[in-house]
Amino acid sequence: MTEPSSHLDATADAYDAVAVRYAEFARDELDALPLDRAVLAAFAELARTADPGPVAELGCGPGRVTAHLRDLGLDVFGVDLSPMMVDLARAAYPDLRFDVGSMDALDLADGKLPGIVSWYSVIHTPPREMPSYFAEFHRVLAPDGHLLLAFFESEGEPTTAFDHKVATAYRWPIDDLAGLAGEAGFIEVGRMLREPRAEERYRRGHLLMCTGK
Repeated sequence: MTEPSSHLDATADAYDAVAVRYAEFARDELDALPLDRAVLAAFAELARTADPGPVAELGCGPGRVTAHLRDLGLDVFGVDLSPMMVDLARAAYPDLRFDVGSMDALDLADGKLPGIVSWYSVIHTPPREMPSYFAEFHRVLAPDGHLLLAFFESEGEPTTAFDHKVATAYRWPIDDLAGLAGEAGFIEVGRMLREPRAEERYRRGHLLMCTGK
């Protein structure tokens, strides 16, 4: 495993500092997001038809999406960079497994996971480092495994940094992100763009991809 980079340390510290408030804010957010729930349901259906092993939510935060995937019938565990977030997730969902770890250096064997969800968890990754994340996702996924990626979409602009409330984050053109995933060996299955709600600033992007046979 590689040593954490400075941006990983900074991101973990930033989320540790706001963990309790973030967990309260995000707890019921999926209730008002039918399109987001539909994308997660499609991922869950694909993962259930693959290898019966567990799927991973990487960058799970306080665990609400991990728990939602469990409710969709998946064997699932969560990984997050922030120890405070993992503590909150374990307290809220004691029946689920949550580990502290970094998405770019997972303590997982090659080719074992039927699915990965990265739900707004690569948004703080500097663009130059994104290829290494896709390479790590591809490494741990089984043949024909699926990856679901949610992110902030750039709405026609180049990849752009913005002032996320917790730590610097990036908005991506959906085609650029899909292209990087393709270079790592992923095949696009589908995509969904959702316009921002009144309380949201930016369009939301979702990419569903598979590793192929």
